[in-house]
Amino acid sequence: MVNSKKTEKIAFFFLFLATMLIIVPIGLIVVIIFQKGIGAISWQFLTDVPRQGMRAGGIFPAIVGTVYLVVGAIIFALPVGLLSAIYLSEYAKDNYLTRIIKLAIVNLAGVPSVVYGLFGVAIFVVFFNFGTSILSGSLTLGIMILPVIITASREALESVPNSFREASLSLGASKWQTIRHIVLPNAIPGILTGTILGLGRAAGETAPILFTVAAFYLPQLPKSIFDQAMALPYHLYVISTQVPNVDEKIRYGTALVLLFLVLFMNLIAIIIRYQFRKQKKW
Repeated sequence: MVNSKKTEKIAFFFLFLATMLIIVPIGLIVVIIFQKGIGAISWQFLTDVPRQGMRAGGIFPAIVGTVYLVVGAIIFALPVGLLSAIYLSEYAKDNYLTRIIKLAIVNLAGVPSVVYGLFGVAIFVVFFNFGTSILSGSLTLGIMILPVIITASREALESVPNSFREASLSLGASKWQTIRHIVLPNAIPGILTGTILGLGRAAGETAPILFTVAAFYLPQLPKSIFDQAMALPYHLYVISTQVPNVDEKIRYGTALVLLFLVLFMNLIAIIIRYQFRKQKKW
């Protein structure tokens, strides 16, 4: 009994240590970005266009472009990912082929983003002739976050107890009615978790948009989905590496805006998930 308690305390210590090794560096990064970037945040910085070779002015076009790209990626990836997850969890038979497909989806989540960028250039920019545009960038980001959404949605659907399905089917409901009215409402919190992860990755990636949509400098907002757009990750890369004599607070201010934009979008998704989670009965 004494040995088991000691073992438990040792395990808790290492778990706590591992947690601190994650939290402390992340906290330091956020604190440094906040301290060095808060001085640049102003109404003009958030609503004006870049000026003087991006050494002055604001980042409004980059903010709008980032929002367009993330929203476009979610509009494409969420329906496709959810329908794929429904098929794999509810309709597909458990055989060798489906196991390979599920393994491939999990592995695709770890593919480097630059590979997705090259894929987007080959398929959307060149083959479909969408050009370097918001549409190409959104579709590329959507494909990149698709494996995350499919995996999270499938696990959420499979976590719903089979007794719910059996009760619905025994009352005369069809399989689709059971999925639509019983399984999906109970799986929404888990589906939104995958969406949140996808949002964060889509908003922060540079390589895919570098090849498919991002522009070095645009003084006006895009007018259609076939226009190029500025984006915060690429804008931050440019002013940090390509433009000399940029004030440090502008670079960190851009990073701070990107950080808060991702946190804000995640917060909205978390609130929606919380509202659905409160309705769960199990």
